[in-house]
Amino acid sequence: MIELRQYTLRPGRRDELIELFDREFVETQEETGMIVLGQFRDLDDPDRFVWLRGFKDMEARRQALSAFYGGPVWAAHGPQANATMVDSDNVLLLRPLPPGRGFGVTPSERRQPGATAPDRFVAATLWHFPPHTHDGIELIQDGLVPLLRQAGPAPFAVLTTETAANTFPRLPVRTGENIVAVFTSYSDENAHRRHLADAMAHPLVRNEILPDIERTQTAAPQLLRLAPTVRSLIR
Repeated sequence: MIELRQYTLRPGRRDELIELFDREFVETQEETGMIVLGQFRDLDDPDRFVWLRGFKDMEARRQALSAFYGGPVWAAHGPQANATMVDSDNVLLLRPLPPGRGFGVTPSERRQPGATAPDRFVAATLWHFPPHTHDGIELIQDGLVPLLRQAGPAPFAVLTTETAANTFPRLPVRTGENIVAVFTSYSDENAHRRHLADAMAHPLVRNEILPDIERTQTAAPQLLRLAPTVRSLIR
């Protein structure tokens, strides 16, 4: 399972948090049994930091988070990290669609501190549907995603809400939601726009899939425009 975490930071302190995070909180979190998947600057908000981490299952999550947040690294550097934040509770618990198909990245691919930042653009589109329903999930997974693959780069990953109870209540998560998140990666934002336009121009998308999604969704989709940091595996 995967956490998508969106932090609201104090003005002007994002780079400070990213430097601290990439130096102190990557390998040390992974030593407890999780994987740090991606760290990003939100291109629409200079004071927002977005990141993802993954776990084998909810029990592994409990054990890893207990070890990390109860351990010496967080004791030493957590206060500095918290001092950059206004809010860190915008957190979604997600699982891959289909099961077992996540981002397909490994820590060996991670760049070292001081390397050149990847010149990439990552888009995450979050679709919102009524809780405890599956129609919207099927429309995205079986309808939209295959045509996105046909029109351009295949989505990096497709995730949906994990409904299991939060096994580490010290860190709150959003509940009562039913979200599908589609992650894609491009050489630049223009490539993303072209891919989206090509997919939306397909008659099946334009005339059937999108109208069905619009009838089913509870809110307009949210687009996260993301720039990977130097050490992000998702890029």
